[in-house]
Amino acid sequence: MKFDYQLPAARTPDGMSAPSLRWGIVGPGWVAQKFVAALQKNTRQRILAVAGSSITKAEEFGQKMGIPKAFGSIEELLNGGDVDVVYISTPHTAHYACAMQAIRAGKHVLVEKPLAINAREVASLQQAAREHRVFLMEAMWSAFLPKFDVIQQVIEQGIIGEVHSIIADHGEYFTEDHRIMRPELAGGTLMDLGSYPVALATRILGPAEQILASGQTAPTGVNGQASIILKHAHGHQSSLHTTLFSHTPGSAVIAGNKGYIFIEGMFYAPGNFHLFNNEKDKVTYLEPKYSYDSLYHQAVHLAVCVEQGLTESPIRPVNDTLLTMQTLDEVRLQLGVVFHTERGDEKH
Repeated sequence: MKFDYQLPAARTPDGMSAPSLRWGIVGPGWVAQKFVAALQKNTRQRILAVAGSSITKAEEFGQKMGIPKAFGSIEELLNGGDVDVVYISTPHTAHYACAMQAIRAGKHVLVEKPLAINAREVASLQQAAREHRVFLMEAMWSAFLPKFDVIQQVIEQGIIGEVHSIIADHGEYFTEDHRIMRPELAGGTLMDLGSYPVALATRILGPAEQILASGQTAPTGVNGQASIILKHAHGHQSSLHTTLFSHTPGSAVIAGNKGYIFIEGMFYAPGNFHLFNNEKDKVTYLEPKYSYDSLYHQAVHLAVCVEQGLTESPIRPVNDTLLTMQTLDEVRLQLGVVFHTERGDEKH
């Protein structure tokens, strides 16, 4: 029997259609370079300023990317950058402080994942953004990709029935000199890689009622890999895995009682997925493979939300980020992972 179903079109807005905002970049590293390039190529957003840990780094980045103003600190950018939005791509441990400064300065904020290093920090940023009436969002780029909008519509239409199970994996090999291996920077697999499968599971199946985690420590002391089982409402389950010891297929399955969706690796990035019914008939969604060009979708979404007067994203609200981080907090508790900035009674 043929699977007589036509996939819905993605509702993702065109990059050039979004209102133009003035952006400042904090943390001129590799990810920021990809982000800025994607915006410059695909949108009308204006990148006007960059701040780094030194004026030299900021100036070099600005010259390379065609950004007119460079500053040696976030304070200088907030005071003199003349921007509407701040994009933060510093090391994880600086996300909270930088985001809080930008919020208190009345700027809209887009923070690279993780939004902060634990749920307490996420909740604090959410409260501050509400008080200052500015937009706050985590740059979980997966949520804004066209293919995930199509997947969301397929699920909402009931094509695969009630979702009972999610299986997701994300593994990459890293050498010991990589940033992810540094404990003082909240390194390890959970924040960088594990957040993708956890976000997928909690977004679709909701909060975990029970969490079971097993992990392995890397030679530098960070978490090297983790296997996570989540029990959700009605007994539904997610089986998740993440590792920095090796490259893995990175695929994901969303399984319901009428069929399932198989997302090719890297599941969180642009690429293909296949929709199967219970007779194993297949419909395929084709999309160009992994491309950092697609980082612009999250900026376009932010610009549209700001124009509409919103302070949070309807696609990736801060409560979703909070749920992801609460889950990861419990995983870290079970694995005995405590970040350096969490030790003692440090106050924010």
